[in-house]
Amino acid sequence: MSTMLTILIVHGGWHKPQHYDELKKLLEEDGYEVHVPRLPSSHESRPPNYLSDDTKFVRSSVEKLVRDGRKVVVLMDSYGGQVGSNGLYGLGQELRSTQGHEGGVSRLIYMTAYALPEGVTMMDKPLVVGPGRDNAEIEAYISAMVQYNGRCMYQPSDHAAWWEIPVSYIYTSADMTVSLNYQQNFVQGLKKEGREVQTFELATGHCPNFTATKEVADIVKKNAL
Repeated sequence: MSTMLTILIVHGGWHKPQHYDELKKLLEEDGYEVHVPRLPSSHESRPPNYLSDDTKFVRSSVEKLVRDGRKVVVLMDSYGGQVGSNGLYGLGQELRSTQGHEGGVSRLIYMTAYALPEGVTMMDKPLVVGPGRDNAEIEAYISAMVQYNGRCMYQPSDHAAWWEIPVSYIYTSADMTVSLNYQQNFVQGLKKEGREVQTFELATGHCPNFTATKEVADIVKKNAL
């Protein structure tokens, strides 16, 4: 495996990097460099940050990596799917290669995430954790959640990076937050636009990074080849 490959995780709303510590550890044990930057909208700042702030932040984080010639796989969780889609246009590895540049985003992995077209908000697509961990672990996970600016869900995307970057989608069939039907609808929308989508399905809830950590790590590694 090339040392130039990096995995960047775009976390979901109400979350922060520590919610992905176990997943990050598993991937790092296999030699991957993993980044989990904290989105501005989850910093609990006043006045609050918005989708545009998250977009600029994630784009800047990935731009630094690709300028160093790195191949980047981006895993996007829930709301993180809208952020990654909106911010990573023009950074695809295939496109950058045609421009004579090394590095770029080689794949977008949506994990029960919002894969939206331009001009659409999360709320245009009309129990949080799900089974898999004991009560004490679930309580600790939820206790670590932070206040998040829910207005981000009402802000439309300006871009859709999935037009130009290969896509995978992780379905979570026991999800009570973003139902399986909604998840499938996102993928159907991409396919309707002519995009090929590699899909995986986990029998877990809306936080597979926590309830199906090894399985998510395995999927990410398959997509990092």
